[in-house]
Amino acid sequence: MKINFTLNHQPVSIDVPAGITLLRMLRDYLGVTGPKEGCGVGECGACSVLLDGLLVDSCLVLAPQVEGREVVTIEGIRAPDGGPNDLQKNFIKYGAVQCGICIPGMVLAGEALLARTLHPSREEIRDALTGNLCRCTGYQQIVDAIEATALERSRLQEQQKV
Repeated sequence: MKINFTLNHQPVSIDVPAGITLLRMLRDYLGVTGPKEGCGVGECGACSVLLDGLLVDSCLVLAPQVEGREVVTIEGIRAPDGGPNDLQKNFIKYGAVQCGICIPGMVLAGEALLARTLHPSREEIRDALTGNLCRCTGYQQIVDAIEATALERSRLQEQQKV
């Protein structure tokens, strides 16, 4: 089956079996390894991607469902210079990284939240992370990193208004 969509800001046209998941298409057919298979049933968030800006578990989305849509994986999140963006830098700064299995999904969950609001409460940040499991860092550092990024982006937005 031919599928046409945008992946990390680039058009993609690919032939894949109709019954495969978005996760399998990304990893096995396109070589995009940021989304990981953790549980395979939508419980862990390791396979999280943004689909038209919404956080989804790619293990639960069939590949044909992305026809004509936009998919962003961790590989599509970067600063204008191609390096880590501000949220990714804050994950490092606040020690919110360990083994790396959950980090792509956590960063994408943070980006999805910050796209909706630049003033999330700590409770809203925790809610945004509920679909992502981490066994290494605990969640405090991840919440701190997202909160710091929200404050920085909010300040930057205020400065740009002046």
